[in-house]
Amino acid sequence: MNLLDFEKPIAELESKLADMQHLADGSDESVKKAVQALEKKITNLKKETFENLTGWQRVQLSRHPDRPYTQDYIYEITSDFIELHGDRTVGDDKAMVGGLGTIDGQTFMLIGQQKGRNTKQRQLRNFGMANPEGYRKALRLMKIAEKFNKPIVTFIDTPGAFPGLEAEERGQGEAIARNLKEMFMLKVPVICIIVGEGASGGALGIGIGDRVLMLENSWYSVISPENCSAILWRSWDFKEQAAELLKLSSKDMHSLKLIDGIVKEPLGGAHTDVKAMSAEIKRVILESVNELNKLTPQERINQRIEKFCAMGVVKE
Repeated sequence: MNLLDFEKPIAELESKLADMQHLADGSDESVKKAVQALEKKITNLKKETFENLTGWQRVQLSRHPDRPYTQDYIYEITSDFIELHGDRTVGDDKAMVGGLGTIDGQTFMLIGQQKGRNTKQRQLRNFGMANPEGYRKALRLMKIAEKFNKPIVTFIDTPGAFPGLEAEERGQGEAIARNLKEMFMLKVPVICIIVGEGASGGALGIGIGDRVLMLENSWYSVISPENCSAILWRSWDFKEQAAELLKLSSKDMHSLKLIDGIVKEPLGGAHTDVKAMSAEIKRVILESVNELNKLTPQERINQRIEKFCAMGVVKE
């Protein structure tokens, strides 16, 4: 079982509860009452712990080894997902996945970064860091969705675009910049959901949408806390302080009007109940699409441009 430091006190109580429940089978009423009291104590401790997480703790939770990734959500919320491959220029980037899937009878184009769970998968998926061909594949799929009038959903979960020399040689900056430009002008509804890490241009490359949402324990920032600490303090030792200063949590981002909403996670994080988390994401997607379908394509484009242009504007 993978436990973060702040989860250990809860795990210890849950272990005691399991022992008590075993003893309570067919036991007297006093033991059953003690079990109920401990269950209540665990629930209260979970609420207190997860409602008061620091920025760094939320970063840790977003990287939890058991946390669901893009494909986990896609296969949970769709009934017939068909993955599409390649950018028709260089190759098929495994760090970026996408394809068509049906949600409650409606077809969507679903795109997102995909990480791996073991060493082999992480190498295959390049730790969720896409190359230029990944962003070009994403744009190709978005254009297909626009051609056939299908809504687009993007799942953002990346430590950043791949920073290697070969990526720069193939035009990493140009690929991301083109995605930003083209996503503003898409005529179909676009919903972007940060499900884990949302770092830098790697996240923004598929992050321009009519609705930009964050899972409760995800983060979204121009730089990771570790890299921010390395630049400002010449050391990773100040990553906790950097996480607070970056204001990267979903609450901070929403209060600064940089995202449109927060998707509530199950108590303890998305990894504790993948089906419940997927059901909530599905509900939010359908609700958002129903709202956006009431607008004309031009109205959606205008609102999209106005929303992003208003970010960072300060009136004195």
